[in-house]
Amino acid sequence: MTAIASTTDSQLRCNVADRLSAFAESQPDRVAIAVAKPGKRGVYQTITFGDLDSRVNAIANGLLRRGVVPGTRFAMLVPFGIDFICLVLALLKAGMIQILVDPGMGKQNLIECLAASKPQGFIGIPKAQIARLLYRKRFPDARQNFVVGSRFALPLLGVPIDKVRVRVESKISFPLTCESDPAAVIFTTGSTGPPKGVAYTHGTFEHQVRLIQRQYQIQPGTVDLACFPLFGLFDAVMGVTTVVPDMDPTRPADAKPDNIISAVRDWRVDQAFGSPALWHTVSSYCVRKEITLPSVRRVLSAGAPVPPATLNALRKMMHPDVDVYTPYGATESLPVASIESREVLNETAKQTLAGAGTCVGKRFDEMEWQVIRITDDPLDDIAQVDPLPTGQIGELMVSGPVVTSAYVTRPDQNALHKVRDGKRVWHRMGDVGYLDADDRFWFCGRKAHRVQDGSEVLYTICCEAIFNQHDDVYRTALIGIGDRPRQTPMLIVEPHADRRPENEAQRERLIQQLRELGKQFEHTRRIERIEIHPLGLPVDIRHNSKIFREKLVQWYRSR
Repeated sequence: MTAIASTTDSQLRCNVADRLSAFAESQPDRVAIAVAKPGKRGVYQTITFGDLDSRVNAIANGLLRRGVVPGTRFAMLVPFGIDFICLVLALLKAGMIQILVDPGMGKQNLIECLAASKPQGFIGIPKAQIARLLYRKRFPDARQNFVVGSRFALPLLGVPIDKVRVRVESKISFPLTCESDPAAVIFTTGSTGPPKGVAYTHGTFEHQVRLIQRQYQIQPGTVDLACFPLFGLFDAVMGVTTVVPDMDPTRPADAKPDNIISAVRDWRVDQAFGSPALWHTVSSYCVRKEITLPSVRRVLSAGAPVPPATLNALRKMMHPDVDVYTPYGATESLPVASIESREVLNETAKQTLAGAGTCVGKRFDEMEWQVIRITDDPLDDIAQVDPLPTGQIGELMVSGPVVTSAYVTRPDQNALHKVRDGKRVWHRMGDVGYLDADDRFWFCGRKAHRVQDGSEVLYTICCEAIFNQHDDVYRTALIGIGDRPRQTPMLIVEPHADRRPENEAQRERLIQQLRELGKQFEHTRRIERIEIHPLGLPVDIRHNSKIFREKLVQWYRSR
């Protein structure tokens, strides 16, 4: 068994879960997590920081006492809430490696991702354990399994996690985890191909929390509405109360605004985190109903560019001095940059509407970036990189303490995304854009989504911004028909639900209006093939914002 060292024996220990214990001592009776009970307005399941820390320690201690070896890989299939946060922190503290996937990514993707991660055990609800048994041949090493949410599970499903807890003595010893030790495998959304499993170390989590807390000046005692699981985990180790509203976190665009509003009011929430799709739904409702939420002084929205109209609506419905931030990053490197709504609304939005791309702001402290010449080939070493001057569009490459070094699954992608620079690693973001004179990055789209017709290259964000200004249009997607460098640009349109054309004449009128709009700008003048999607554009599960353009190409070809 791996040697166990006391948490107090060495200053080399790096484990973000240790932060929770400090807050359990300083604010033991403060509510750490409040989870709205589905369908019961105003009713919450809660746990204090003191009890949360005790439960985390008891689970971590129990797993170790049962002989589970530090470094064991567990597939975590537990809904977001108190159990989820407890288990994530317990596994971190016990030195285990957890595999985190989006349950909404689809059954086939989920099975493939888990199988590729080679879990040695599952921690999940009974439904997840039944799935493990049905696909047991895909998980030959999964021999240590624990059931969440059932005290009387069948033995085949695993040991109930409630029976694992062992009371922690005052001088309990936990494994010594160092900054470079593996802590988790977190999967990307798969918006540009099959999801990839990203290797997170204990240092990754520690630096993420440190940079986010410092950048946004998040103080213990803050009350956060967490509409995304990973940020709920960050809350707990920042001394922040996490309020989980009655919603499906895998379907943020479908959240009921009344549930979000009631959670904010019930807990006097002063910070809120959600995807652009969530805030579009909620802010539209609040503006229409003249509802305000003056307790909220900080809003974070990530996963995709936030439309200026949504930023403006949020500013109207929140505290008069509210700060609305749009952090920028990726699963492989989070966070990278940030911009506040005033800068967007007063300056950059006008340029975005003219096709300049979306400004994501300036780098976080300790992060470095450069824009390099676009290539689809591997770049093994920094000597192969061709940096571009300010203002020229290329691929963004970043380096810093939160940059992950490798993919655990699909290792073939390492050569395409990781660049070695001595002892440090640069990550190729797969995003194209340019740096301006103020060292701000302007996002123009995904590299894989650029459309190339001969010498002319069209970038999705720059082009779509023009057409999205039409009053009837909710969003659009630029795709390329054919193979580079001989592609034909095509625009797929999703109208607002209440403005969808009802007959062929209305459909043709909208398409013609969009063609005329495109001719007003040099970079969109060649986009003449326009189609209206019969349902809605396919988007990612995690944020409901990233458009799956590859699926649109398949849709067009199969019509």
